[in-house]
Amino acid sequence: MTSRTGLGSRGAPTRRVLARYLLFQIPGWLAVAGGLTAAVRWWDLRPGWALAGFALWLAKDAALFPLLRRAYEPDGLAPHGPVPDEGVADTAIDPEGWVRIGPERWRARRALHAAPIAPGAHVRVLAVRGHELMVEAVD
Repeated sequence: MTSRTGLGSRGAPTRRVLARYLLFQIPGWLAVAGGLTAAVRWWDLRPGWALAGFALWLAKDAALFPLLRRAYEPDGLAPHGPVPDEGVADTAIDPEGWVRIGPERWRARRALHAAPIAPGAHVRVLAVRGHELMVEAVD
């Protein structure tokens, strides 16, 4: 059974995450295949060496997948962003506005049933929804 995080029941990536990764690798594979074909044709590279080079390129992509898997998980489902950081409201947040967390400025929406947040107030990040933060005022 798959979860909403793009991982299977044992933490293995779902087919969708793997397919997404593979689709992004296709342009690189085509470029390497084209370059190796040109090297065989014009520079007398032996076809066996070209195949070995292509196999190494594929092995590199296979080895990097576990490290890059999170980047290919669906937006809003992978753990990322400034959670559970705190920041300062740049503008009034009623119900939307802007907050500053360190050097970054983020679009923010106040938590449901929370009071409006004044500019300069300290806020706590509750969640990340796409490119928008859900925040509440810090007492």
